[in-house]
Order: sequence, then structure tokens, then C-alpha cells
Amino acid sequence: QVDVVESGGGLVPPGGSLRLSCKVSGRTFNGYTMAWFRQAPGKEREFVAGNRRRGETTPYSDSVKGRFTMSRDSAENAVYLQMNSLKPEDTAVYYCAAEPRRLITSTLRVSSEYSYWGRGTQVTVSS
Repeated sequence: QVDVVESGGGLVPPGGSLRLSCKVSGRTFNGYTMAWFRQAPGKEREFVAGNRRRGETTPYSDSVKGRFTMSRDSAENAVYLQMNSLKPEDTAVYYCAAEPRRLITSTLRVSSEYSYWGRGTQVTVSS
């Protein structure tokens, strides 16, 4: 059994910052492909950032590139999403996803490729 648990969401004004955490338990973490997705009300779930291994280039969606940074801590079995310069359009439920396989770049952005999901954490950007 693999458990994925997100934390760190909240209410923040435009231009503010938040740091999301995601902890994975149950299996060897180092080989996992990890990703962040988000889903706004009335919209489909969309890819935010993904990482296959610490030190590798992390793909980001165009909408968050330059503002969000994903990092990985193998000792803690965790990934993080540092979100800066937040905008109202960043408001969404943010989900952490884990996949034991090493996904290639073209599939890393596809939500159906991930086997394990957290319950999500709400991020609201509003004044």
C-alpha cells in the first residue's frame, strides 16, 4: 500500500507565496516519478510539474514556469512545490501523484499514467 499525503494549502493574497508538501509512504521512493496536478472548479485536472529523479530537469506547465519550483527530498520521501507570485488563476485543488515507473517526458504530464494520488490540498489566491 502506498499513501500519498499533501499539505500546505491555504488562502494567500495575489503576489504571495505558498509551499506545498507531499509525503509518500509504503515503498521505495527513489525510483518513483512524482508530479503535481491541479484542478480548478469546472475545469479538468491539469499538469503543473513533474520529476523523475532528484537532479533531473523538471518539466513545468507554461502557466507556472518561472514562478513555481518543484523539489525532491529522498531522505524524507517527499516532494515540494514552492509557489511564488501567485495569481487568482492559480486557485485550485492541488494534487500530488506518484508512479513507481520511470515515465518518459511525453507521458509524465498525463494524469492517467499515475497509480497513486493524494486527496488534494486547496489553494486559494484572493485579496
